[in-house]
Amino acid sequence: MDAELVTRIANSPNYQALKAKRTRFGRRLTLVMMAAYYGFILLVAFNKSFLSQKLGAGVMTLGIPIGFGLIVFTIAITAYYVNRANREFDTLSDAIAKEVLE
Repeated sequence: MDAELVTRIANSPNYQALKAKRTRFGRRLTLVMMAAYYGFILLVAFNKSFLSQKLGAGVMTLGIPIGFGLIVFTIAITAYYVNRANREFDTLSDAIAKEVLE
């Protein structure tokens, strides 16, 4: 890629908007995921009695569905990111490509 094209892309208002939106969105999702993950780890470390409560008469404890929920939450948050990236970020990327190649 030549330097002129790189400069035109970097100076594009659409590129600046894309970069800002994607960065903000990524940071928010990172904070949400870290809070969920580290919250679970802190729960394991400091409140084992809560997680070891039996559910019903079987051997399943409360920690198992909470851990499974964390896995499902990870998949859901990833799907949310992909959906938004396909819907919003790709549209901006296409606009940038059209703008700088004209």
